[in-house]
Amino acid sequence: MAPSELFAPAGEQQPRLSVLLVDGDARRRELMARSLAEAGAGAVHEVGSSDEARRRASDGPPCDLAVVELTLPDGGALGLVNELRLDGWRTVVLGPDDHAVAEAAFRAGALAYLSSPSGPGVHHVLEADTAAPTPTGSARMAAVDGAPRELSAREVQVVQSVADGRSNAEIGEALGLSALTVKSHLSRIGRKLGTGDRAQMVALAMRARVIH
Repeated sequence: MAPSELFAPAGEQQPRLSVLLVDGDARRRELMARSLAEAGAGAVHEVGSSDEARRRASDGPPCDLAVVELTLPDGGALGLVNELRLDGWRTVVLGPDDHAVAEAAFRAGALAYLSSPSGPGVHHVLEADTAAPTPTGSARMAAVDGAPRELSAREVQVVQSVADGRSNAEIGEALGLSALTVKSHLSRIGRKLGTGDRAQMVALAMRARVIH
């Protein structure tokens, strides 16, 4: 299956983002493509499977963002998300409104999780911060004192990036944030978990299986 026609928002002179949309359901894919275009995407390139997505990622110029639906006909959606992340892509996952599934998507490297191909969430993923987290993206874990604390989806991403050995500047570049914003996230995480030590933050998150 070749990528379908491109959708671009009327009157948009300087497209904000180009998007690779990966979804095996043609009707849902069309709805998502139109929602992205209406939200401000410059071009939406559609493919229907993880194999097609890999070929497009390998052969074509990189897009600014990939949106991957979980129930692909050839499977491997989360594996695809992880591969794209390792290749430097920013990814969003579209799936059911399920906390455990959303957590798995974030662990694979997704920057945002959507439970609907339309609505305000689609607009959020095209904002400069890329990943306004949904409630299903948060994660509960024990702080230093053993009390449960909840980290937002963005905070989970920051802790995962720390675990990957990235500096604040590198985290900011990967997540589309300023270094100051990254520092603010780390301060907030430290207050929640009761420690400002990066290694201890990572250890607590790993123990809770919030990150890998």
